[in-house]
Order: sequence, then C-alpha cells, then structure tokens
Amino acid sequence: MAEFNFPTEVIDLPSKGLVYPKDNPLSSGKVEIKYMTAKEEDILTNSTYIQKGTVLDKLLESVIVSEINLDDLIVGDKNALLIATRILGYGSEYEVNINGVSEVIDLSTLENKEFDESSIVNGQNEFTFVLPHSKTTVTYKILTGADDRKIDRELAGLKKLNKTSNPEISTRLKYIITSVNGSSESKEIRDFVDNHLLARDSRALREHIRDTQPDVDLNVILESGEEVRIPIGVGFFWPDA
Repeated sequence: MAEFNFPTEVIDLPSKGLVYPKDNPLSSGKVEIKYMTAKEEDILTNSTYIQKGTVLDKLLESVIVSEINLDDLIVGDKNALLIATRILGYGSEYEVNINGVSEVIDLSTLENKEFDESSIVNGQNEFTFVLPHSKTTVTYKILTGADDRKIDRELAGLKKLNKTSNPEISTRLKYIITSVNGSSESKEIRDFVDNHLLARDSRALREHIRDTQPDVDLNVILESGEEVRIPIGVGFFWPDA
C-alpha cells in the first residue's frame, strides 16, 4: 500500500513559550500540527466525546505532531492551535449570523493579543496583582488544560451534592489564585475566595487576567459595526456537528 505523507504546519503560540519551563518543549513557542483528515471528522462527531466535553482535546491529540503534553497548554495557546486546525481543515472562512444577517469572518486575520513579556520571570506561570478595593496582594496563574479538567470534576461533584448549585466563578478562582498575602496554603486560598473576596475585586482580577494573558483576540468587528466574539467549540469546526 502506498504511503501518504500528510502536510504539516508549525504554529506560533501567543505566549511565545515564555510561560513554560525551559525543559518543556512548549518553551520553544512553536507547535507542529498536521492537516485534518476524515479521522478527525469522526472525532468531531463522536457523541461520547461531545457529551464528556473532551472532543476538542481529542481533536488536538490527533493533529499535534510535536511531542508535547496537552495538559500543559494554557488556554490562549490552545485557542491558537484550535484556530489553526480549523483553518487547515476547512479553510479560513467562518460564517456568523447576527439578527438574520450572515457575514463571513476571515480567521487568518485574527491576531494574537499583546501582553507584557517583562511580567514573566524564568518561564514561571505566576503573576502578581493587587486587588484594587481590599488592597490584598494575590498571585495567580493562567489555567492549563489540566486545571480545566480538575475544575470540571469539582463542579460535577458539587452538582451532584446540590443540583441547583453552580459555583463556577468561585471554583475557578480557587485554582487561578496561587497565594494570598504571601500564603500559598490551599485551605487559606479557598477560605479567602469563599468568605473574603469582594465581588468587585473578583471582577477586577478576572478582567485583568482576560486583558493581559497571552491569547488570540477572538473579538471581531463586523461590517455592520457590531462586535462579536468567536466561540471555540464543536460548532466552530462544523456548524452542523
């Protein structure tokens, strides 16, 4: 049987690899991926993967050529790889429908967000922020794939205990914050989030992280003048999936 060599592309990560330790392959700031095939389409339509929320991870596992640990990827770098995979698989045109009007976005024009490289020390995924109202100093991390899975498991467990409970913001903050006023004890961080973190400080921290972490700028101004944010999900690849 004839051998087929699938074409690949090397993708530049928004983080430039700066948030990863030097001994991590991701510190190169580049990841090689292959073009999608029918095998990846099977992954995108796998109902079990979709229900478990693992479909995008399974897709990336299939297309990434570089020897990396997917769990190490921060969210922004993961977004860049998913966008590149979509472009290589189905092209750069992405149609959106706003108020009954369809417009086409060219995904190849999306740019990486600017971030302060000087805030990253020795490849450490840890940053400092002073909460504007309580003046509490916290350190925080940019969540990785491994963190997201832990959060999903914890939220699922809490949902079983109380079906009306949905503490997603506080649960995510307990993983994002790595220390409070110099203390990195998990128990103290969780107590701080549950009992002492002001809502306006919580919002300020989340907005700060959103605005400064390495990522692809997913906000697009349409010809109509309306701003939309491109959702990264199964429908991003295959609207009918």
